[in-house]
Amino acid sequence: MKVMTRFNPKIYEIMRGYNSERFVKDLGAGLTVAVVALPLAMAFAIASGLKPESGIFTAIIAGFLISLFSGSRVQVGGPAGAFIVIVYGIVEKYGVSGLLLATLMSGGILWMMGFFRMGVLVKFIPVAVIIGFTNGIAVLIGISQIKDFLGLDIEGKVPAEFFGLLETLWQALPTWNPAAFFIALLSLAIIIGWQLRVPTKLGLNGERASALNRIRASIPGSIIALVVATVLVQVLGLNVATIGSRFGGIPQGLPSFTIPLPMQADGSFSMALLWSAMKGLAAPAVTLAVLGAIESLLCARVADNMIRDKHDPNQELLSQGFANMVVPFFGGMPATGTIARTVTNIKNGSTSPISGMIHAVVLLIVVLVAAPLAQYIPLAALSAILMFVAWNMGEWREFARLKTYRIPYRVTLLAVFILTVVVDLTAAVEVGILAACFTFIYRISSLSTEDKFDLPADWRINPEDIHAYRLSGALFFGAVKFIEQMQADIPKRALILDFSGVIYIDSSGAESLNELMETYHDKHVPIYVYGLRQQPVEMLTRVGWLKKLGEGNFCQNLEDVRVQLQS
Repeated sequence: MKVMTRFNPKIYEIMRGYNSERFVKDLGAGLTVAVVALPLAMAFAIASGLKPESGIFTAIIAGFLISLFSGSRVQVGGPAGAFIVIVYGIVEKYGVSGLLLATLMSGGILWMMGFFRMGVLVKFIPVAVIIGFTNGIAVLIGISQIKDFLGLDIEGKVPAEFFGLLETLWQALPTWNPAAFFIALLSLAIIIGWQLRVPTKLGLNGERASALNRIRASIPGSIIALVVATVLVQVLGLNVATIGSRFGGIPQGLPSFTIPLPMQADGSFSMALLWSAMKGLAAPAVTLAVLGAIESLLCARVADNMIRDKHDPNQELLSQGFANMVVPFFGGMPATGTIARTVTNIKNGSTSPISGMIHAVVLLIVVLVAAPLAQYIPLAALSAILMFVAWNMGEWREFARLKTYRIPYRVTLLAVFILTVVVDLTAAVEVGILAACFTFIYRISSLSTEDKFDLPADWRINPEDIHAYRLSGALFFGAVKFIEQMQADIPKRALILDFSGVIYIDSSGAESLNELMETYHDKHVPIYVYGLRQQPVEMLTRVGWLKKLGEGNFCQNLEDVRVQLQS
């Protein structure tokens, strides 16, 4: 397996020829992305069962590091909606300390994936699996926001388990808060309306329309919704839960350093305790790493298509891994490349990773200057933002198009979707990949065939004395059954095998051919082969099959076989 031979962030490339004009563009893009990232970072953290500052500090630290070491020119990293369900489950089961350790472990896994050049492997995850768990996560995010969207009064933490969550929400429905529901609906309406072509709807045109569109592009609807909702709640004195009432606000300052390792009751470190915690968190950490890799690399591919560039997937994994190994030391949550922020970055003129670094610095300045104002933000408005995120995350059209796909694709997508919602993401991805593998094996094996053909009439040989087969496809563990048929039907004089259509032979296929040869040797019936390609020759040479076959039985074409038979 190849390993990383050079460390090559995109920022190295862009520094050559970087000028003030490009910096101005990056500055504008970074400022806009920061405005987009601020409410999302808080909302993702709160939905994950954490304090809002965890999301903001992650956006600052991870956002800066991912851009600094990124393999993409314009990708922006930070907390992502896809992590909400997993993070909430980890926090509920293992606590915040468990999450920090799981994030650190996932960062190490991501870094190793990049080091061993495994970035290309993400491309092989079936589309049905990706769409299935993406839609499942979107559904879970939407359901998890019902509590704050309706302003339900629920004591303690909401269960992470699907049916327990539904039961808790159902029992709490009588406690719904009309004021919170109004604020949530208003916020959602503003966000959706802001996405529409406002100038057209208002009958504006020309310079006014252009100016309004520029404003709309620079200021996201989520910020408008937060400002309007916050002002209404304070001016009208509405009884709506806010960040301040639930979390006590956001600290105005830098995050404190923490060690993301489990400690004993007396505060001492124990290697046995650490090992036990790591074993318990191994599966969640792998899930975080795999999901982070998929999310970031898919986002990078989207960015490539928009800017006509090509990212380095292995360098991207290195940057994601390093960022996730650092943020736990400052109380952060898992981070990855995010499509919403990356697209915003591109559309606002980003030319380099500098814009992503600027977005992190701007967020830091906001925390240092305006953190106390965050306490007035109503949670109902944040839930509306996440409802909108969940809707945009899901690829709902795929459900309507399912009937156009083959049954294996449908089964895989629906199985992953249902398991993601009802069980958990880890089980969903495992089942989805296994189903996709079995489907692939079945399809490839069905393409591997053997066709019996007649010898030329001028050979003047009894067809029953010699059997000739034309093999095609891949001779692997899933497609060796026709070898068994040749073993059961042995001719009197010889067996001829045309390998010209065989593109690949694995160890199981080679072993089957060995068994075939032993059977024919016991019956003193020779085997003649021709048309072998490079890979089959290399494999059969390695296992000694061609040596056992004999030089005279390894022919170039069918005419050579005839000569050998007549001699």
